[in-house]
Amino acid sequence: MLNLLTDIDGVSVGHATDLKLGSGVTAIVFDRPAVASGVVLGGAPGGRDTALLDPAMTVAEVDAFVLSGGSAFGLDAAGGVQAGLRAAGRGFSVGNQRVPIVPQAILMDLLNGGDKNWGLQSPYRDLGYAAFQSASKGRFALGTVGAGTGATTATVKGGLGSASARTSAGPTIAAIVSVNALGSATVGEGPHFWSAPFERDAEFGGLGLPSGMSERDTAMRLKGVNTTATTIGAIVTDAVLTKAEAHRLAIMGHDGFARALLPAHLPLDGDTIFAAATGAKPLGGLPDFLELCHLATLVMARAIARGVYEATALPVDGAQPAWRDRYPDRR
Repeated sequence: MLNLLTDIDGVSVGHATDLKLGSGVTAIVFDRPAVASGVVLGGAPGGRDTALLDPAMTVAEVDAFVLSGGSAFGLDAAGGVQAGLRAAGRGFSVGNQRVPIVPQAILMDLLNGGDKNWGLQSPYRDLGYAAFQSASKGRFALGTVGAGTGATTATVKGGLGSASARTSAGPTIAAIVSVNALGSATVGEGPHFWSAPFERDAEFGGLGLPSGMSERDTAMRLKGVNTTATTIGAIVTDAVLTKAEAHRLAIMGHDGFARALLPAHLPLDGDTIFAAATGAKPLGGLPDFLELCHLATLVMARAIARGVYEATALPVDGAQPAWRDRYPDRR
C-alpha cells in the first residue's frame, strides 16, 4: 500500500502544475467507468456536471473526476480531460458518438500572488489535458502540486493530500483532496493537526494532539471574510456499490472535513466531495458497508492533514508560509 488514491486498482492520477500561475489541475482517471455520486456542503461551490451525480439522476458512471484551481475560470479544465478521454475512445455512448463523463470541482486560488494575467483564454483547458496525459498508476506527488498548487488555509499553505485504508473484509478505500479551506487544519497557532487522532505511521509528523486546549485554540481562524475558499476531493473504493451507496460515502467523506478543518462548510467555502466505486470486490453485507463508511471519514481527515504537511510555499513575494516553514524542527 502506498497510502495514496492509486492503491485502488484501475485508478490513475495526474497533475499539471504551474508555479508561476500559482495554480494547477489534478485528474483522476478510471480504467473503466465507475459508479459515482457526490455531495456539495459548502456555501460557495463551483463545479461542472455535478448535478448528474445525484442518485436520482440517470447517468450512473463516470470516466474521470477533475479537481482544479482557477475559480470559475478553472472549469475549462474538464474540457481538456474530456478531450483526452474522447481521443482514447472513452465515454457514454450516444448513437455513434461517445461523451466522456467528467464531473469537476474548482477552488478559489486567484488571490495567492501568482500571475493570473493569462490574456484572452484561460490556461485551464491545456492544464486539464496535461493532467490527463500525465495520469498514471502508482506513486504521485503531494503538497503544492496539481489542484493543490495555489491552495491556502487560515494559518499555513494548503495543498494536495491523499490517504488509503483496507477494510477487514478486503476492499480498499482512499481519499484525495485539495485543501484550500477558509478555516484551519491545525490547532490554534501550533503545529498540531486536528486530524491527529486518525494518523497512521507518522504520515503527517506524528505529533498527536496538544496536551490541553484553551478557548484560544478552538477560536475561529479565517483567511479572510471577503474571499471564497473551498476544499475539494474524492473518495474512491474498489468495492461494489450502488450509486446511492456511493452518495453515502461522499457524505461520510464530509465528516472527514469536519474532523480535520475548523471550521468547515462555511458560506464562503465550496466544499465538495465526489465518490466512486470501481466494483472489483463485492461486500459481504451491511456491516462491511458500515466499515467502509467509517473509513471514508478517516481517510479524508488523514488526506487533509497530509496535504498541508507536504505543502511548500509558492515561489512568489508575500506567499503564505507552509507548515514546514513555520515548524521546521517538527518534520
